[in-house]
Amino acid sequence: MNVAIIPARGGSKRIPRKNIKEFCGKPMIAYAINSALKSDLFEHVIVSTDDQEIAEIARTLGAETPFIRPAELSDDHTPTVPVIAHAISICQSLGWEIELACCIYPCVPFMRAEDISSAYALLKSTPKDYCFPVTEFPSAIQRALRRFDNGCMQPFYPQYEMTRTQDLELAYYDAGQFYWGRMLAWLSNAKMHSGGLGFPIPNSRDVDIDTPDDWRRAEIIYNVFKQMEKPNEGIQD
Repeated sequence: MNVAIIPARGGSKRIPRKNIKEFCGKPMIAYAINSALKSDLFEHVIVSTDDQEIAEIARTLGAETPFIRPAELSDDHTPTVPVIAHAISICQSLGWEIELACCIYPCVPFMRAEDISSAYALLKSTPKDYCFPVTEFPSAIQRALRRFDNGCMQPFYPQYEMTRTQDLELAYYDAGQFYWGRMLAWLSNAKMHSGGLGFPIPNSRDVDIDTPDDWRRAEIIYNVFKQMEKPNEGIQD
């Protein structure tokens, strides 16, 4: 079976209660849960949280909370992989036979269910361990500059200083929305970026929300997108 696991702890510092704070009329986590359910790929959509209020809201939105995440996996320094591995282990103890698990971050209002489905199909077509969305850097990384304290600039890669950007290889970065992974890969902490497939998405759907300014900007972008979408084709209904 396939399971979606949404890691949503309660201790966000820069944006308090970030995972359940209202974003354009819904708790933020609703967008992740709705996309997972809409994809129709998961036997279970699970929220892994240490917070009872988050758990209650998640259940009202259609997710399951079969456990409360322990404190040692809920601090600021806990990586994602151990959290997903813990959730998989708990689910296995319930008798669930998991083949693939998709980690979906809780603050992804621009994520689409179609992307989850397309990335799933891509992973299933190969023996790779992971598949996750990537998007192009907005500028050529080969032309990156470093700035010294005195204001002077220096290319990181001097050999490309005079190369036209259109002649340089495209570079991508992890969009940080979701990660499909095989059960054994999650449990063995296999390397994700070097052992995975990238599923390209447009830059317009990659919006980090880490600070209050990010939040306000994301709401503006979301509302613009909603106005541009055709009826019944909203980014998250």
